[in-house]
Amino acid sequence: MTRVSLFNSPLLLGFDHFERVLDRISKTSAEGYPPYNIEQIGNSELRITLAVAGFTMDELQVSIEDNQLIIRGRQVEEEPSRIFLHRGIAARQFQRAFVLAEGIEVKNAFLDSGLLHIDLQRPVPEPKVRTVKIEKINRATKPALDGNHG
Repeated sequence: MTRVSLFNSPLLLGFDHFERVLDRISKTSAEGYPPYNIEQIGNSELRITLAVAGFTMDELQVSIEDNQLIIRGRQVEEEPSRIFLHRGIAARQFQRAFVLAEGIEVKNAFLDSGLLHIDLQRPVPEPKVRTVKIEKINRATKPALDGNHG
């Protein structure tokens, strides 16, 4: 089955990296554990909060790889001498990835009451306006735009 590109229009130049980002997002969107929230905590600040009850700081890792924020958790194996009559809390590992827009910076991360908070700083874009000078070309020295030299 051939996939139709969203960015194959000749009016969308240089957007091929967005298509790669969308592919990454679609691959990671099926993950369900751990649950998370994303909230705006200021004009240019965001906070991602993951529910990681049962994990210690040593069992969690936050890293940035190729514009992706990746959170990994791996619980240490428990003592073999423990005997469970019922085990409803699974010791499991996870990896959760978030694709970051260009310029977003991770300010800090902290663990509080089973919640891992990661604060992000979103840059405020400055409007960019640039005027392109239109030059007058002398007809005698005008370069051939259509490839004909006649």
